[in-house]
Amino acid sequence: MIIDSITNAKKYFSVHPLFEKAFQFMNENDIASLEVGKMDICEGLKLIISNGTGKTKEASLSKFECHNENIDIQVCVSGNETIGWKPREKCVIPNGEYNAEKDVQFFNDEPDMFFQLCNHQFGIFFPEDVHAPMIGDAEQNIMKLVFKVKI
Repeated sequence: MIIDSITNAKKYFSVHPLFEKAFQFMNENDIASLEVGKMDICEGLKLIISNGTGKTKEASLSKFECHNENIDIQVCVSGNETIGWKPREKCVIPNGEYNAEKDVQFFNDEPDMFFQLCNHQFGIFFPEDVHAPMIGDAEQNIMKLVFKVKI
């Protein structure tokens, strides 16, 4: 897992060839005005735009997730988002089977830690990173971008 600010994004371009394209998209677009939805950026790179209120810790942990085929770059455009995290190797209580169509595996384990992202910060979640996003105040709006980077 990587946590940083968008201003430092270029440090991570060498990690995966599509990381630069994801951050380039953010630099070339007014990300705060993007409409909620999904779009393909290029081969192997998709974007999900969401804008809504935060979830309770319990609601988010019911979908404590990781992926086998994609890396998530989760960007907090506005608001304050808390995310739970645990290394996949320490997760021992699967919540159902791996769903290949949606590329998701859920777990019932408890996170080892929680951290917060705020305006223009991001987290990069690799297949070994189990995460529970969108924890926040039900009164506060969180706008975020999730880039799905094909491994």
